[in-house]
This record gives sequence, structure tokens and C-alpha cells, in this order.
Amino acid sequence: METIPFVLLAGICAIMLQGIIDFIRGKKLQRGMRESRFSTELFYGLIIIYLMVMVGFGLIYFMLSFEEIILVESGVPREVGPTGSFIHSMYFSGVTLLTIGYGDITPVGVGRFIAVIEALIGYILPAAFVLRLVQYGQRSRGE
Repeated sequence: METIPFVLLAGICAIMLQGIIDFIRGKKLQRGMRESRFSTELFYGLIIIYLMVMVGFGLIYFMLSFEEIILVESGVPREVGPTGSFIHSMYFSGVTLLTIGYGDITPVGVGRFIAVIEALIGYILPAAFVLRLVQYGQRSRGE
């Protein structure tokens, strides 16, 4: 693997990880929250984190597709151009993160490990969202 794709891959992973950590800790979202039963700011933060993770993993799949075929459509490896590979990567990332898993595109090789990590993040984010709402509710009651 060349140096530039590796640096881009590391940068994408670092940005996604930092965003998830900030969301779970609530550092960036605590400022400016108004008192209500449901925090729209927290909800928008969750949507932004989901989009950031989906695009980040989609870019990882896309960059890895230049090295080897990591996504197989309908059980048959197909050679697609860069645009098709980008669309498949983003679609697969969204389906995996939201834990839908249609099965029309499947990962092979290192793509399986990456898909497991993405699915795990897709399971953890809603729990972190509920945790943040509970913590926010307890703080607002305590004040």
C-alpha cells in the first residue's frame, strides 16, 4: 500500500474516532443546550455522527477497493469503475452501519473485519444516545 492512501485512511479513522468519543462524552454538545425533555441538539449531533461514520467507512471501502476487490455483488466479484465502486462503498457502508444487512453486497477479505467494526459502532451509537439523554435529564433535574 502506498503512503498517501495509508495516511488518508489513518486520517479518516482518526476523525471518526474523535467524533464518536466527543459524542459519547458530550463535550461539544453540552454548550448551548436548552432545557427540554428531548434535546434537538443531541439528536442533530447523533445524525451528524452517523453521517460522518457512514461516509468515513464508505471512503475506507472505496480506498481499499483500489487495492483489491473487497465488496462482492450477488456473490459474484464484479469489476466496476471508480464511480460504481464509490456508490457501492457508500451504499454498503450505510446498510452495514444501520444494521439492515440486505445481503446484496457482501464483503470479502479484510472487508469483513471492517464491516464488523462498522456494525459494532452501529449498535453502540443508539445506546450512547440514550445514555446521553438520561445523563442530560438527570443533570437538568439536579439543577
